[in-house]
Amino acid sequence: MKQVKVFGLIITTAVIMASCGGGSKKEGDAALNDKKAQLEKLKGEKDKNDAQIAKLQDELSKLDTSNANPAKIKLVAVTPIALQNFAHYIELQGRIDAENISYVTPRNGGGQVKAIFVKQGDNVKKGQLLLKLDNAVIQQQVVAVKQQEAGVRTQLTLAKTLYDRQNNLWKQGIGTEVQLLTAKTNVTSLENQLSTIGEQVKFYQEQVNTANVYSDVSGVADVVNVRVGETFMGAPGQIKIVNTSNLKVVSNIPENYLGSVGKGTAVVVALPDLNKTINTTVSFVGASIDLVNRGFVVEAKLASDPALKPNQIALMKIRDYNADNTIAIPLKTLQNDEKGKFVMVASTEKGKLVARKRTVNIGMLNGDILEIKTGLKTGDALITDGYAGLYDGQPLKTADTK
Repeated sequence: MKQVKVFGLIITTAVIMASCGGGSKKEGDAALNDKKAQLEKLKGEKDKNDAQIAKLQDELSKLDTSNANPAKIKLVAVTPIALQNFAHYIELQGRIDAENISYVTPRNGGGQVKAIFVKQGDNVKKGQLLLKLDNAVIQQQVVAVKQQEAGVRTQLTLAKTLYDRQNNLWKQGIGTEVQLLTAKTNVTSLENQLSTIGEQVKFYQEQVNTANVYSDVSGVADVVNVRVGETFMGAPGQIKIVNTSNLKVVSNIPENYLGSVGKGTAVVVALPDLNKTINTTVSFVGASIDLVNRGFVVEAKLASDPALKPNQIALMKIRDYNADNTIAIPLKTLQNDEKGKFVMVASTEKGKLVARKRTVNIGMLNGDILEIKTGLKTGDALITDGYAGLYDGQPLKTADTK
């Protein structure tokens, strides 16, 4: 019985101790959370105070420029604003093409090549003999027709002799009129037959000549892809003559530029492979819009140049906008904020150089040069270096400031 009481006392004591220990832990956690919340509140107040201090310092520095801290004076570079001519260009990839490119074709529809008188790279002249095709069959036909012609000519000679004799007899009152008319008709028939055969001879002789293939233009034999014994039909890949005396650059322009590009529009042709630039004008504008790419063809003529080759890549810069005596600035000087686009200029006020913010309206962009419609005037000193981070009224100095 005594042991049971002692055991009960031990259990009661343990429960009381556990209860006291749990309460202390809860109180400790609550105190820790309170301190954390207090710390976060102080941090928030500090950030708010720091921001207010920085704002007040900034406002004071702007208002009291006479007592500005030398450390706040910023070194900048400026460029005076002056009127200039500004142009905008459409940049397109084009290619060089030749006005006169001839794909040589035979007049008789083609035939087997018997002889070749040109090789790739040769300079040829218009009318020069390039190929000779097999014309043996035509030659045989010419011989046959000429033999027929000789036979008819003999018959005609005999018929004329008979007619002359019959005519003489008729004048002497010998013979009948029917005999005379028959002799005359025979002569006329043979003369007509001889004339027809003569035309056939000319035709077959012309066919013989069509076996000779000539160049239609003067130029360079850019392609000669045919051999003796092969059949020459005049396919584009067989013989190609290129005349580079009349060259042009060709490209395709989107249809939204229809109103700004026409004949006479200025064009700058850049040839990157040759490191060459050529100034020319648009010489041809396509009359229709392509259904697939929604563009139209534009061409510009080029002067003859041995360095230029048909199908060579060229960059066409076509001027679609031009403004004389306007203001243009480097694109890098343009900045943006919640109120819009602006630039920084240097202004002399009370003998001191300070930064001023100028809101601007922009126009066209050509490369890295930007047209300015409003917001700047001639004589303004545009800050071209050191403009980042400037505020309105900030003291400035330039490299030549004493």
